Amino acid sequence: MNNLRKILIAAVMIVMAAVAVQAEHVVIIASNDTHSQIEPANDNQGGVMRRRAIYDQVRRDNKNTLLVHAGDAVQGTVYFSLYGGEVEYALLDTLSYDMIVIGNHEFDNGLESVAGYYSHVKAKKLSVNYDFSGTPMEGMFEPYVIKAYGDKRVGFFGINVNPEGLISANNYKGVRYVRSLDVADATARFLKEVLKVDYAVMISHIGYTSYDPNEPNDVDVIKSSHYIDLVIGGHSHTVVKPGTEYATVMNADGRPIPIGQNGKSGKFVATYDLDLETGNVVYNQIPVNSDWDEAAKSYPAMEAWLGYYKHGVDSLMNNPVGESVRYMNNKSAAAQNWVSDATMAIIPALSGVKDVQFAIMNKGGIRTDMPEGVVTEGLISSMFPFDNRFMVLEITGQDLLDALKVMAGRGGDAVSKELKVTFNDKGEITSAKVNGKKVDPKKKYRMATIDYLANGGDYMVPLTKATRLFEDDVKYGEHILNYVKSLSAQGKKIDSTDEVRMLKK
Repeated sequence: MNNLRKILIAAVMIVMAAVAVQAEHVVIIASNDTHSQIEPANDNQGGVMRRRAIYDQVRRDNKNTLLVHAGDAVQGTVYFSLYGGEVEYALLDTLSYDMIVIGNHEFDNGLESVAGYYSHVKAKKLSVNYDFSGTPMEGMFEPYVIKAYGDKRVGFFGINVNPEGLISANNYKGVRYVRSLDVADATARFLKEVLKVDYAVMISHIGYTSYDPNEPNDVDVIKSSHYIDLVIGGHSHTVVKPGTEYATVMNADGRPIPIGQNGKSGKFVATYDLDLETGNVVYNQIPVNSDWDEAAKSYPAMEAWLGYYKHGVDSLMNNPVGESVRYMNNKSAAAQNWVSDATMAIIPALSGVKDVQFAIMNKGGIRTDMPEGVVTEGLISSMFPFDNRFMVLEITGQDLLDALKVMAGRGGDAVSKELKVTFNDKGEITSAKVNGKKVDPKKKYRMATIDYLANGGDYMVPLTKATRLFEDDVKYGEHILNYVKSLSAQGKKIDSTDEVRMLKK
């Protein structure tokens, strides 16, 4: 009997030890800025079927797992242009995300649109510094979530980017924002000291670096923090490689804090293996490539469901509308020049406004590359997916110079060939000419742009002071599509130059 009791006690101890071992680690799987990349991109990286295979493999290999998304699940391919988020938001549940934070592009179709989808998404929606009271998204978000693993508790909280100057004002109307530096570490302290969590994890959509130098980023938050233990980031499309100096940042106490981010378009999946006994984090990135194609065949129902939407996408992607002389990276001077020059070709007949002298467009609105050769309707739709409209403004020379200074602070932007600007390393304008003549601060100029910039988007507040001479009611991408078709009808091809029109000197 005594032997039997000893055996039973030993068996119980083994089971308890096994449970304890299993509870020592939690693996957080993370993606960010997947931007509607449902299928593999042109470089054959990414793809949602592959990502599901990776998620499921990590789940099989680790008992304690969580799947999080750090924002911008939408915008970037025809899937969003055509279906408005129906595919991407449904996939958050299909892939079994546990927690998500909202990105700036989730607002692209307005609060009512994203609220309609978010109301059905099962994942916990986290935000400490957005207050949605009185908006269609009221009651959908939690500031933090606490998960228990054995005798350890982990708190997760969400931090979001300042919408002002980044998101179209009407698309976040009523949302109140609190600066991340004022609330991030305070939340981590509350979680630890009041709610007694062992670790505080920040899921962030403010960027490893900042688009606006006046806005804080993840690095700034960590440097001022005492209580945050891990940052899972998004927004800046930074590929933070594991094992590099960028993957840890010293906090206010000199403690190294792990931080990661996966670039964009779902080309990497991150894992953060948190040792719940020591607090150590092992950060890893898994390439989302063809190595996962065989495993991705395990989801025929999901593939069939996606096939319905793919049919609509393919109908646009396979519809040729023009031809390009050469390849133009979407961030290149050539692509920016083409867009601004195309705008100047479209605006006179469209607006009826005489003497439009130049165009300013936002380079961030060019979402995909221009290929060499055949250009399809789907490509143009992917290249210009935003719900923005052409405008003509009358602006003083001084306000124009102030706007150019903002652009210089971002390293330039898309301007038409009539406008030439140089600036120095301090972002100071050293020369600005319209049609070869120096910009006169007291003179008035007529310029073409889009409503996003005219309303102060991309921090272009000086443009809000201009007089509006023309506002269109059709998406500007549709006009560019028709422009490409007209070139083709004339036997002309798309082309541009690599000339830098906003040049740092």
